[in-house]
Amino acid sequence: SRGPPRCRLDGCRPGSVGLAMNDEDGFFLQNAKVAIVGLGLMGGSLALALKGKCAALLGVDQDPSTRELALHQNIVSQADADPAKILPLADVVILAIPVPAILALLQRLPDLMPKPCIVLDLGSSKAAIAEAMNALPERFDTLPAHPLCGREKLSLENADAALYNHATFFLLPLARTSLRARACGEQILSAIGAHPHFVDPSTHDAALAATSHLPYLICSALALATSVDVAPFVGTGFRSTARLAATPQSMMFGVLKSNRENVLTALAHFQTQISAFTAALDREDYDVLSNLLTEAQEHHHKLIS
Repeated sequence: SRGPPRCRLDGCRPGSVGLAMNDEDGFFLQNAKVAIVGLGLMGGSLALALKGKCAALLGVDQDPSTRELALHQNIVSQADADPAKILPLADVVILAIPVPAILALLQRLPDLMPKPCIVLDLGSSKAAIAEAMNALPERFDTLPAHPLCGREKLSLENADAALYNHATFFLLPLARTSLRARACGEQILSAIGAHPHFVDPSTHDAALAATSHLPYLICSALALATSVDVAPFVGTGFRSTARLAATPQSMMFGVLKSNRENVLTALAHFQTQISAFTAALDREDYDVLSNLLTEAQEHHHKLIS
């Protein structure tokens, strides 16, 4: 197998740190035409960060105003709603669209792309995407990926060339992923200032269910559980705690569906903790409540330190 061994979320990087600069890999970002499918926050920010660092930047987006803005600001040199008009021109295709759209486009890719190319994606759940990439013909050199960054406002107007700077960026090579595709991924990450972390899809999805997908649901539940009558009392604590509820469901619905089992496990763990707080308050057992709060504070420190 050409892929790396399975590893934990510890930043392990199989192989040489200088892998992406190995001439034998045959990939040089500055000579590559890169097509980004989806020019919203993530795809648009990636395009801005890659501007001037590859041979050409091409864009695919269904929204006419987004394409117009991308061309007007010279973010990409060509843009179209039809991937069939853009993707065949590219050496590298990056899918920066919601997970269901990624899966749908991967099914169409063999008909859209007659020549070999490297394919990456930015989806927040990886198992289904990895499976779909494994089903592609051999001419597609695939590398699932996922950046650990983002904002609640998803449009190109909110794109930022610095969005990926210093961000953790997961790379999930498959057994079929070549050294050339890995070199491509590492060179892109180096160009945008992100930090690569290699991990397998199952480990990624279980961890992200707890650290990303569950928080989105918790924020959504908090927003629903809070009466609009108390809006004048909303301060910085509520705003920072519930901010993920502002994320459009179009971005997260497919993630929750594709990572359902892991999300259910994370929800069960959360419900156990909520039940413990409920029981302590119901019984007026303030010693237990105090211990839970202290334990939570200590655990929080370990998580973010």
